[in-house]
Amino acid sequence: MITLPRFYPILDASCFSGTEALLDAAEQLARSRVQILQYRNKSGDAARILIEARELRQHLLSGDGSERLRLIMNDRADLCLAAEFDGVHVGQDDLSPESARKIVGLNRWLGVSTHNAEQVREAVTTSADYIAIGPVFGTASKANPDPAVGLEGVRAARKLTKLPLVAIGGITRANCRSVIEAGADSVAVISDLIREPAKSAEEFLRILG
Repeated sequence: MITLPRFYPILDASCFSGTEALLDAAEQLARSRVQILQYRNKSGDAARILIEARELRQHLLSGDGSERLRLIMNDRADLCLAAEFDGVHVGQDDLSPESARKIVGLNRWLGVSTHNAEQVREAVTTSADYIAIGPVFGTASKANPDPAVGLEGVRAARKLTKLPLVAIGGITRANCRSVIEAGADSVAVISDLIREPAKSAEEFLRILG
């Protein structure tokens, strides 16, 4: 079983003005010694996503000590492979976990998003390395988010699986400890990274311990 770091930052391309701003945020996070980073681009075409993903990898794995940073591709198992990322994360409306596994193989990480107990139970039967549950709180990172599950949803998901559990959705420096205490192994953060990625990451790492 894999071990997830407690802090799981996600860089959503839609939150940045362009590739340069995205790369700058990624470099700030890498300097803060984050151990995992997910790249998410819901609106770009495959060619654009691949170019940006490869630039991310080149910038972050450049011999500055950030080689231990694990890069995760959102949604696209094929682009995960093409960009030489370390894993892929799929949602309920994306490629099935087993189809994604066939593409990325056994050595790359596979994460699956869930939004309720039934989906957690289903995800447990797949070859997923970890499961994400959310949104925990209200979130602005999706146009049509699923209903918030709250801390009770995290507790319920924890009872259903021994796999590493990532909580996502509306998680900030102010509430992240409560999410870990509810049973999550890791907290995924999007919005609270946008303005000051380095400062935010350092504070999350300090709070989460």
